[in-house]
Amino acid sequence: MNVYPAKITGILLSALTYMLIVGWNFQVVPDYSLYLLLFIPVIILAVELSRKTSTSLLNAAMTLFGIVWIIIPLALLSGFFNLAEVHKWRETGLLLGFFLILWINDSGAYIFGSLLGKHKMLERISPKKSWEGFAGGAFAGLLIAYLISASFTEFTMMEWILIGAAIIVFGTLGDLTESMFKRNAGIKDSGKILPGHGGILDRFDAVLIAAPVVYILIRLLRYIN
Repeated sequence: MNVYPAKITGILLSALTYMLIVGWNFQVVPDYSLYLLLFIPVIILAVELSRKTSTSLLNAAMTLFGIVWIIIPLALLSGFFNLAEVHKWRETGLLLGFFLILWINDSGAYIFGSLLGKHKMLERISPKKSWEGFAGGAFAGLLIAYLISASFTEFTMMEWILIGAAIIVFGTLGDLTESMFKRNAGIKDSGKILPGHGGILDRFDAVLIAAPVVYILIRLLRYIN
């Protein structure tokens, strides 16, 4: 069955969503402005009423899903900066730390999986991923989290380890989820912008699931502290 998401509407609502969340995180828009996000499903459904397709429900769901799955996680990355504190480099390392742990985990999983991988995680979804690779990547990711804690002191060592564990687990889940979507859609690449890399989403698949979880975690940690 063909699905036709409302592209122009989706792009405009994506831009609005991104600006509202980033503006809220940087404290330049009031809290109540986020209530505007509640109108997004209504707008999408209203647009579908004017379109002549036989897949209106799927169209609306796909348009909304793109905003929820891609735009909101990327916008939440802006909340990794601690604006409540004085802008010292030691207190603004979370975004860099997030990506360092993510990249080191991914690289470690690839290296250990290539050398030692025997037990597959979910072969029907991602044939190359193994439990050995996951363990090796987790070790490398937690090690870099420990090292980061010595340079970026916004969080304690144990808090960095906790953040690292969340990035590793949910980053892997994001990777597997994107592979599942591509298999269900019967496609090899998620786009043509980055040929040979599986598409543009393959560069951000781990971020899309890990970012919201880490965002919630760091807000809890900052509230506790």
